Amino acid sequence: MITPDLESGVKVWHLVKNHDHGDQKEGDRGSKMVSEIYLTRLLATKGTLQKFVDDLFETLFSTVHRGSALPLAIKYMFDFLDEQADRHGIHDTDVRHTWKSNCLPLRFWVNVIKNPQFVFDIHKGSITDACLSVVAQTFMDSCSTSEHRLGKDSPSNKLLYAKDIPSYKSWVERYYADIAKLPAISDQDMNAYLAEQSRLHAVEFNMLSALNEIYSYVSKYSEEVMLLRAGWKGRKKDERLSAWLLLN
Repeated sequence: MITPDLESGVKVWHLVKNHDHGDQKEGDRGSKMVSEIYLTRLLATKGTLQKFVDDLFETLFSTVHRGSALPLAIKYMFDFLDEQADRHGIHDTDVRHTWKSNCLPLRFWVNVIKNPQFVFDIHKGSITDACLSVVAQTFMDSCSTSEHRLGKDSPSNKLLYAKDIPSYKSWVERYYADIAKLPAISDQDMNAYLAEQSRLHAVEFNMLSALNEIYSYVSKYSEEVMLLRAGWKGRKKDERLSAWLLLN
């Protein structure tokens, strides 16, 4: 869409105009027209990607998928959360659901979905980033226990997967229920599992490279590190713990 501009003669817009032009009625109408034109393209693109998104969600929310067993750490962590809820008399299923969602899907998987460059040696462009943000938002909405009421003024990325989210939510609930039914993991089994993982991946990390990265960071912020160290020494143990929690 092209609108007149005093300096360059024209202005080119994408799907919507900038917010600072929201008071112009004619511009608002034009933006709405462009959004409606591109809505069919959004739906077509969503249809093309639907199978891949479904496969992703099915893989992440399945205890046994395509021959891959659930990692012991997930079962151990979820049981720990249930034990803490029982100990503190928390019987609200929504609270337990939220705890588990915050620990794994929202803490770990959303970060991987939005930032594939953390796992793969790739460049993430702005368009790819925007598309992955839509998938990540759908993923977060699927883990939520609250109902999302959408209207005509809701953003298009919310509307695209509005009909799919109830199905995704049922997958999440089934996933948590299936994990709860699995046999409990003892502390000895968990320790043995962690020891085995450490042995399997012992040669995959370059310790000297990690030390070099730490040295580069410390060299860059040496003054700040020394000031923090000086202030750290003068604090009591409980104050140090509080500071550490804030930093992390």
